[in-house]
Amino acid sequence: MSAIMHQETIIYGEKNAPLHGYVAYDDKVEGKRPAVLVSHAWRGQDDFARMKVEKFAEMGYVGFAVDYYGAGKSVVKNEDAKALMLPLFEDRALLQTRMQQAYDVVKVHPLVDAKRIGGIGFCFGGLAIIELFRSGVDLAGVVSFHAVLGTKIDHVQAKRLPIAAGIKGSILLMHGYEDPLVSQADLQATQQELNDAKIDWQLHIYGQTSHAFTVPTANDKSLGLIYNPKAESRSWQEMKDFFSEIFSR
Repeated sequence: MSAIMHQETIIYGEKNAPLHGYVAYDDKVEGKRPAVLVSHAWRGQDDFARMKVEKFAEMGYVGFAVDYYGAGKSVVKNEDAKALMLPLFEDRALLQTRMQQAYDVVKVHPLVDAKRIGGIGFCFGGLAIIELFRSGVDLAGVVSFHAVLGTKIDHVQAKRLPIAAGIKGSILLMHGYEDPLVSQADLQATQQELNDAKIDWQLHIYGQTSHAFTVPTANDKSLGLIYNPKAESRSWQEMKDFFSEIFSR
């Protein structure tokens, strides 16, 4: 960790439903700079998400870890994560609101160039960052890593909102060809929606790659959660190139 890196927890959202954001930036970078929201996976805002925030700080950006569960909740067991996730998976309006609350905090940060805000997300956090993009807020672009793209889990059917009109930002989706959590129908529907909305979109598919390919601790073949260091490295570099492009427009 760089000694010049500023780290801070920011409490935001509604008074009766506080959200705990984590922000980091390089104190020695002068003037306003781009910002990147980091949307955590289904277990909550954890060290993995905060480490990504710090990587963006090292790149000269303001990094901000979202808290869409509230109160900084983070769990270990899959069943607990699923219980936290499903209400937001179902209620996409609520999910968009939680994500927009983080965006609103970042947009007014004194070091952030409000015209150069992006976001990334992992697994369910990938879906969350896509929903923020779909809501139509002024984002330069977002990147999803092994995002959940479906509209139904078990008996729970998502109540989706239509994609906003006139979105100008770009989107990059990183997907494993062997991901068991995303059907070909869901993948095709996502591409069709983005194309119909005239979005500048890209989809990168990695062969021999399953879900959670960026997570070093992922090693559950029964659930299809398998780390792939090559796909992780490639996707991170492609993300860096993507932000370099869209933030220079």
